[in-house]
Amino acid sequence: MVPEAPLEQTDAGLVPNGDGWFVVNAKEARWFEHEKFGSGTAFEGEPEFKELGINIGVLEPGQPACLYHRESAQENFLVLWGECLLLVEGEERPLKAWDFVHCPPWTDHVFVGAGDGPCAILAVGSRASQDIVYPVSEVAGRHGASVETETPNAKEAYAPFGRSAEAPYRGQLDAAPRSRKNEPPQAVR
Repeated sequence: MVPEAPLEQTDAGLVPNGDGWFVVNAKEARWFEHEKFGSGTAFEGEPEFKELGINIGVLEPGQPACLYHRESAQENFLVLWGECLLLVEGEERPLKAWDFVHCPPWTDHVFVGAGDGPCAILAVGSRASQDIVYPVSEVAGRHGASVETETPNAKEAYAPFGRSAEAPYRGQLDAAPRSRKNEPPQAVR
């Protein structure tokens, strides 16, 4: 029988403490904030999830989620609401709510908030391997999301930006558009 992992209350929100199953509301989980790279929650404590990384990131217009990169593990993304730009393999692709993005291993990518308000993205990635490269990219550079010199070292890549700070939930998910109560449902195609 798999035990339930206890949730520990921290100043930044609830964090699972140990292995085991658990339930936590994203608004009650520990969040991280970064002036340049937005905010988000990863739902993890110690130890990290062994096989999958999963998080929700919230970006303001013009704000990159991270630096343009590629890694040896597959990643998948679902835009929950708002608009963003996907910078992928040197191209820009506008995305909107419910757009899904699959990045096989070694796909260069980053997301940048766009539109008139915040954008939320659900990200899921394999932890099979942790190799990563931050390449120099002209398109990512135009959005403040490129390194100046290619590196496989995350600490080196992010050194100019400082660390994210743990923070409690501050309403990031409340920016989601609300449906109108009396509006008829859209037909499924």
